[in-house]
Amino acid sequence: MNIKRKDSTAILQSLAGGVVPSRGLEYIMVGRAEEARQILTDLEHVKKGASIIKLFIGPFGSGKSFIQALIQQIAFKEKFVVTKADFTPERRLYGTDGKAVAIYTELMKNMSISTMPEGNALPTILDKWISEVQAKVVEEHDYGSVAFDDPNFIRDVEKEITKTVSRMDELTGGYDFARVLTQYFHGFVHDQTQLQRAALRWLRGEYTSKTEARADLGVREIIHDSNYYEYIKVMSQFVKQVGYAGLVVNFDEAINLYKITHALTREKNYETILKIFNDTLQGNLDGLYITLGGTPEFLEDERRGLFSYGALKRRLESNPYETKQFRDLTQPVIKLTPLKNEETFVLLQKIQDVHAAHHDYPKTISNEEIIRFIQTMQARPGAEDHLTVGDIVRRFIDVLNVLYQHPDYDRTGIFGSSSSHTSNEQAPPAANPLASRFQRASL
Repeated sequence: MNIKRKDSTAILQSLAGGVVPSRGLEYIMVGRAEEARQILTDLEHVKKGASIIKLFIGPFGSGKSFIQALIQQIAFKEKFVVTKADFTPERRLYGTDGKAVAIYTELMKNMSISTMPEGNALPTILDKWISEVQAKVVEEHDYGSVAFDDPNFIRDVEKEITKTVSRMDELTGGYDFARVLTQYFHGFVHDQTQLQRAALRWLRGEYTSKTEARADLGVREIIHDSNYYEYIKVMSQFVKQVGYAGLVVNFDEAINLYKITHALTREKNYETILKIFNDTLQGNLDGLYITLGGTPEFLEDERRGLFSYGALKRRLESNPYETKQFRDLTQPVIKLTPLKNEETFVLLQKIQDVHAAHHDYPKTISNEEIIRFIQTMQARPGAEDHLTVGDIVRRFIDVLNVLYQHPDYDRTGIFGSSSSHTSNEQAPPAANPLASRFQRASL
């Protein structure tokens, strides 16, 4: 396998820690080809001015976080800015005491681009934009080079910046947003890092006092619990203005909205989802792709889930003509199922390929041993209810690490023996339906 060390490190460390890798997913992607094609189609629509919201619904371990990581990687290749945030008891779509603006702050901190996939890309986006504006002014006005000591050059750059940000004035919050961007430029030009920090602090929704923000930046408003959603929309317009395809926002752990005990607060959160949904349907948003990852209870529970809110239930019910074979991936709710056994088998094959390439050794685990490993994991007490593909993957990486460091390790303690499995199953592996499916998958 020809894989970069940075990618293999991210894959192995992330999977061993029980999280989805932020890079290199193409090396281990299994069983999500249809979803990947639809994601690419959706992003093409967003590029052309649409906005879309998708809900990825499935039980724990079904791959919701993987899908959102896949969206991120596809979006990077299509030149989108991507951000993400997990819902928690302290981060919601609606709340008081900073619980709603906290989700916005998390999104701004996690903003990422292809060259900075780990997040904190907002300063880089701003600096890159200012540098491009400067280069444009140099070329169009024949300055020869960037000239911070020339007042005329500074004036011309400010005019170009104002031309870009003034297009956002008509949006709610656009005026103050534009003012803060101009202040960031002043800090950039005059090497006033304190002014740049203040601008970033405002853009991330970290000011709690209008008085303090006015003193630091001369703005009338701050980003707070009641208006943060408007600034997500403003940010989506800004990144388009400065050359990106749009903004992708991935929300995960929506089960934490379902768990809100106060019925009115929970309903207000669902009301915000309805508002986002209506904005996308009615064309009120431009260049925004929003996803939510949640469990079936979060969606379908008619007492506490989204289906408890009548207007959302009508919009989110599945296409009645969809079947497992003929899926409708254009609808807003995409239901995910855990990987099948044969897909898990192929995934472990791919992980062994990555591990062997990373440590530069010939693969030593046979397909039959991988099959027996999966069967052994599934035979453990409680596996039927609690075992996930992620659990199998973590244990398999443990196996790879041990066998790489200790080639003389007793493998039967890990994989069992072929004869014992044959005896338990009352049939040789090739005749076992599960094993034969594994073998076909490996081909």
